[in-house]
Amino acid sequence: MPDPTSGRVRPHRTRPEGTATMPSKTAGTRRPSAARGGGRTPAPPRRPRGGGVRGLHERARKAWDRPLTAYYVIIGAGMLITGLGLVMVYSASMITALRYELVPSYFFRKQFLAALLGTGLLLAASRMPVKLHRALAYPILVGAVFLMVLVQIPGIGHNIGGNQNWISLGGPFMLQPSEFGKLALILWGADLLARKQDTKLLTQWKHMLVPLVPVAFMLLGLIMLGGDMGTAIVLTTILFGLLWTAGAPTRLFVGVLAVAGALGTLLIRTSPHRMDRFQCIGASDPGGEGAPCLQAAHGIYALASGGWFGSGLGASVEKWGQLPEAHTDFIFAVAGEELGLAGTLSVLALFAALGYAGIRVAGGTEDPFVRFAAGGVTTWITAQAVVNIGAVLGLLPIAGVPLPLFSYGGSALLPTMFAVGLLIAFARQEPAAKAALAMRRPGWGKRVGKRWKSMRRRVKKRPSGER
Repeated sequence: MPDPTSGRVRPHRTRPEGTATMPSKTAGTRRPSAARGGGRTPAPPRRPRGGGVRGLHERARKAWDRPLTAYYVIIGAGMLITGLGLVMVYSASMITALRYELVPSYFFRKQFLAALLGTGLLLAASRMPVKLHRALAYPILVGAVFLMVLVQIPGIGHNIGGNQNWISLGGPFMLQPSEFGKLALILWGADLLARKQDTKLLTQWKHMLVPLVPVAFMLLGLIMLGGDMGTAIVLTTILFGLLWTAGAPTRLFVGVLAVAGALGTLLIRTSPHRMDRFQCIGASDPGGEGAPCLQAAHGIYALASGGWFGSGLGASVEKWGQLPEAHTDFIFAVAGEELGLAGTLSVLALFAALGYAGIRVAGGTEDPFVRFAAGGVTTWITAQAVVNIGAVLGLLPIAGVPLPLFSYGGSALLPTMFAVGLLIAFARQEPAAKAALAMRRPGWGKRVGKRWKSMRRRVKKRPSGER
């Protein structure tokens, strides 16, 4: 056949008989023609990827498995609980302030000041290296024990609400050293257990118990001298959390639990006031003025009158004198009345997210100190939240402990925010999280600068008539 470029005739190549036809490269990708009409068969419709509940679960699992998820969840949940707590403290404390002839924002101002100081502690704790946290364990423990001893000295300690657990700092500011005792036990206990694990001593039960349990019982004794049973319960759960995270055998764990339970039962039975609190579980009749179940019953009334979405911020009825301690121990009841079931479930979801993120930090590290400290902080916050909310719901006896990060009280807020800063520091020091933060931090400013320069070039290149 003629060659259009040279004009010469090229011979026509014929395929020898009996040879097989070689398939083309695209033959395998073509679909066979239809039997009728010679058209192609339509491809079956594809199901959308990631649809339905299964796809949603997969996306949620992948998002949770990212290195920085626990880091952001701890920051977000901690800040949201604290911010919502400030709003509810202002709403729940206005009537109490007016009753004492104070400005309506009196308690809110004190709580806001404590939140500012707590934010500074949180930022400092989140930036400290693990070695510095371990170095602070013994000074914090010695300082907490010293202050708890000062509380029992007449003339220095103050009795509030039947419990002598306060020290006056001058003016309206009071300090409760037992709140710092929780943080001290966590840091010191985590450092102690980590050093014993490094030397392979935790396999012996005596090294697991001594001196951790005697020091914890010393703190419990100082707390119970002031009559604060609720704080003692929370401190006991912290001790159990440390032992559980350290891998204490079941018989040892049950033995310590039995001793603590026997002591607790003895202390409850020997105090008529504590027995009355146990009898108020599930109580719906407030009784007369000064009745032991007045607070428990009005807490249930506040929750019941909230409905689905509440009566609105500031519109609570129970805070006008019927509900004692509306801005401290029973602030969750006021939140249920003003924000409704939606608000209370949101608070529970935030505490659940914070607790779950803390468990992930404790379980995803190879540093024993980080594991023990993160487990202790998570046990502290979640157990205290359960004790407080359970008392408001009438499921547990009234223990007199505040809701972490939410209730009024600077002495409780400051160490709790420092503990949240610990979790943030541990979450950001994971190898994968550290690498992810290192990749994001230096590139942020460069990306913003490049985007701004590209926007300026686009504006300059536009025609004169274009807008």
